[in-house]
Amino acid sequence: MPDFSLILGTANVLAQTASSGSTGVEINLLEAFFLGLIQGLTEFLPISSTAHLKVIPVMLGWGDPGIEFTAIIQLGSIAAVVWFFWQDLIQVFTGSWKAIRQKDYDSVDFRLALGIALGTIPIVFFGLLIKIFIPDYDHSPLRSMVMIAIASIVMAFLLGLAEKIGTRKRDFEHLTPQDGILMGLAQTLALIPGVSRSGSTITAGLFMGLERATAARFSFLLGIPAITLAGTVELRMVFVEGIRNAEILPIIVGLISATIFSYLSIAWLIRYLQSQSTWIFVWYRLAFGVAILAAVWGGALKNI
Repeated sequence: MPDFSLILGTANVLAQTASSGSTGVEINLLEAFFLGLIQGLTEFLPISSTAHLKVIPVMLGWGDPGIEFTAIIQLGSIAAVVWFFWQDLIQVFTGSWKAIRQKDYDSVDFRLALGIALGTIPIVFFGLLIKIFIPDYDHSPLRSMVMIAIASIVMAFLLGLAEKIGTRKRDFEHLTPQDGILMGLAQTLALIPGVSRSGSTITAGLFMGLERATAARFSFLLGIPAITLAGTVELRMVFVEGIRNAEILPIIVGLISATIFSYLSIAWLIRYLQSQSTWIFVWYRLAFGVAILAAVWGGALKNI
């Protein structure tokens, strides 16, 4: 029988010897793994990974890991979605290139590629505006616990409404560039923690009459450029500031953890939405938001 006390003791030593300072709080290896798990399980579910990555660590007494660490481990989620949709991405790339050469602009692959490209522009534009005009966004009131709760509750009602009135008649073959633009605009709402990138885009897709699984699948593909850009920028800043400000080991652990659990989350959600509704997420978001408000008002959680 293995000596579990020795294993736990070794893990504790490792946890105490690796930390990340650029995020505003020290992050040890065990916390990095757990944060990667949270990121992976919540990035592609319509419940807001950013909100959970702030609320849960604060409730556990770890502090807010910050935008930088959050954005970097999101690259693990991108690795997972590229891994999961690799064949689709190859098909879209080769198919759209073929369509351009043949001037077949009604091709499904071309329309999908154009939709992703156009849908990425809004979040890049507004993300740059935030970087320029709100440099201290990490401590902005928009990232407060109360704002996260309100955003979660509002998006719960919108997702429920979309579930009620959406026709859900259009499949992946009937996506248009206009769908990309509208879902891209919805994606910008995810700059506010608690909204959820996948939540806002899936909700928009349902309002536009997409099937649930189609809305989710396109949401995941649409998120690849935006999340990659955000994570790459923050990763670059970490290395520009120097390793002394961000130990690499917790970042690697967080990335690996996020990749594994993101893949499992994607596989589960796609399969789930083929036969089930999104009501489970509506009720969860409502409960999550109400619980945060109650904790803040009761003094159990600081409104940071």
